Amino acid sequence: MTTPPRKVLPGGDRGGIAIYTAIVTVALLAIIGLAIDGGGKLRATERADAAAMEAARAAGQAIDPAAAIAGSPVRADPAGAQAAAQAYLARTGTRGSATLSADGTGLTVTVHAEYPTVFLGLVGIGSMDVTGHGSAHLLYGTTQPQ
Repeated sequence: MTTPPRKVLPGGDRGGIAIYTAIVTVALLAIIGLAIDGGGKLRATERADAAAMEAARAAGQAIDPAAAIAGSPVRADPAGAQAAAQAYLARTGTRGSATLSADGTGLTVTVHAEYPTVFLGLVGIGSMDVTGHGSAHLLYGTTQPQ
């Protein structure tokens, strides 16, 4: 018994699926890597924002006692606010800076961190910079909408 001869198309298709699979696999891995590292950077940014907001809140607790006792508007003690913000950032293991507004009632904290990448490290991007911002404004008493 003999088998019928196979038809071979001119030019052939040999290996066409293997090339297609290789290209699609690389593209899918790139998309998955971007999704994982992009999501990781977003989570790191949220953590930086939360740390900055809490550091600003902690700095807002350091009010100027002399002004508060005298009954004048409440404002932050510049040295105490800086120390409180830096102490909070040190406890959370982040680095950043705190600034006080000219009138002493507004505090702004900026946090700088890095997100170590998972997939982007394969193409030479080992980490991404992340920045978080937080602010607090000192209020005294109650106010009515005008």
